[in-house]
This record gives sequence, C-alpha cells and structure tokens, in this order.
Amino acid sequence: MSELPVLRFAPSPNGYLHLGHALSARVGRQLAQKLRGKFLVRIEDIDQGRTREAFVSAIFEDLEWLGLTWDPRILRQSQETPIYQRAAAHLHKLNLLYPCFATRSEIAITATAGGRDPQRDPDGAIVYPGLHRGMQQQEVERRITAGEQPAMRIRMDAAMELATKRLGGRPLTFRELHPNGEIETIEAQPHRWGDAIIQRKDFPASYHLAVVVDDARQGITHVTRGQDLFAATDIHRLLQVLLDLPEPIYHHHRLLVDANGNKLSKSSGARSLRDLRNTGWTPAQVLEAINDTHQNSRDFPVSSR
Repeated sequence: MSELPVLRFAPSPNGYLHLGHALSARVGRQLAQKLRGKFLVRIEDIDQGRTREAFVSAIFEDLEWLGLTWDPRILRQSQETPIYQRAAAHLHKLNLLYPCFATRSEIAITATAGGRDPQRDPDGAIVYPGLHRGMQQQEVERRITAGEQPAMRIRMDAAMELATKRLGGRPLTFRELHPNGEIETIEAQPHRWGDAIIQRKDFPASYHLAVVVDDARQGITHVTRGQDLFAATDIHRLLQVLLDLPEPIYHHHRLLVDANGNKLSKSSGARSLRDLRNTGWTPAQVLEAINDTHQNSRDFPVSSR
C-alpha cells in the first residue's frame, strides 16, 4: 500500500451525476486534503450496455464546476480487462469459481419453490440457490458451444474456509473510519451474500472483483463511499485476502435522500447536477443543498474548500 494517502471518486457513467455524487466526491476530496494525500477519479464503466461517452465527459465537467481537482491519471475499467482476467484466473486455480448460466427468473423460481420465502442478501436480491453449482463439465461445454455465456460465481463456503486458514483462524474484518477519527474494527460477513458473481456474463469482472483489483493497483489507502455499499465490504475484504491484496481503511458516509426518505439515484430520477447548473444553480448552492441534510449526519463536514 502507498505510504502517501490516496483516495478516489469512482462514478459509473450510466447517467449524469446528482447531489449524492457531489457529496461523495466532496467527502473524498476533503479527506484527501486533510490527510495531505492524493485524490483520484476512476471511471467504473464495466456496464458497457449503459455507458455513454457523453456521461463520461459530463462527470469531469461537473467536478470542475464544483471546484474539485484530482490527479490527471484516469483509470477506466473497460480498458483493463486483462488485469481482471488474471485476477479471476487466480481464483480459478484455487477452485473457487464455477460457471452459472441461470437467469434471474430461474433463480427466483428455484428459490421460491414450494412457497418458500427466499433468503435475501443485504441488497435485497435473492441469494443464489446453487442450482448450477454441480454442473458437469460436459454440460458446461455444451451450453457454451450453443452460444450461452455463463457468469462465474464464487464458492462461498470454500472461499471462507481458505480465507480463515490464511488469517490463521482470525475472523475476517475491515476497518471503518469514523468522523471523530476513531477507527473501528468490524467483522465481515461474506456468507450472507451467498455465491456472489465474480465475473459477469458480459464482462470479465463484476463490480466486486474490479473494485478490489483497482483499489490495490492504484494504491488506494482510504475508500470513501456511500452507506449503501457498507455491506459490500464483506465481499471486498474476502477477495482482498484471497488475492493477497492490501487492505484499505473504509469510510461509508451517510446518503442523501429525497422527501420520501429514498436514496437519491439515477434510476429514481434524481435531478442531475447538469440540470441544476443549466437552471442557474451555483456550486455554492449545491453545497448548501448537501449540507441541509448532510451536516446533521455527524459525518465529515463538507465545505467549499
């Protein structure tokens, strides 16, 4: 891990940035300043179906408008596929990955068979019921020859067993930085995610694999991101141990919500920074809007500096 503190803002270019992104970028940039470290911008564009170059350009326009500065070296995940393939190949050698051709509907039907209430992961998705876990290699090859493309899932039980062995029997944990400077050690619970996807059907990495590989390559020492990704740290710490990657310190900031208490998001139609700017908003007004809800969260303060 780099001796110099390194932080990053890593948006996905599948829509325009909104106030929630402005908060996340500000928190990361200001913590980097406080630690006298570097601040990077990474473009997480593994979802090529929704990525648009106009959104990529808009990310930098919005950040410049907000007065943020960052290291000029930009990493784009879509250009790093060989790196992710090598990481996945290492997990394959450990016999920790297996192919899964199942669709979401097939997973739902299997998980709810007999009227059962399906087990759900921290994001609310149905935990994979393992219907293709023991598929014979001959059937795998037949499906691939027929044009089906599998995702690759992790054998969570085997992965946890290996991680525990590597940790000498100690629990898998991560370090969470609180606004008062305290660092809390929290036990990770990867098992609650089940056999999570590590390689997508349409890209050689899932978010989980790409983010831990990139954080290590870029020397990220402090990961700042929204509270909605807190539970995902379970999987990230597991992969860091399995791939022998450094462990950063994490800070999960509070989320901005709408009048109904729902997280601001692109999918819910949150008003974009671009739209706010075009209707006359100033960067100062963006900060004021952020602080109206954020400053009461006891999180790191957000200022105009």
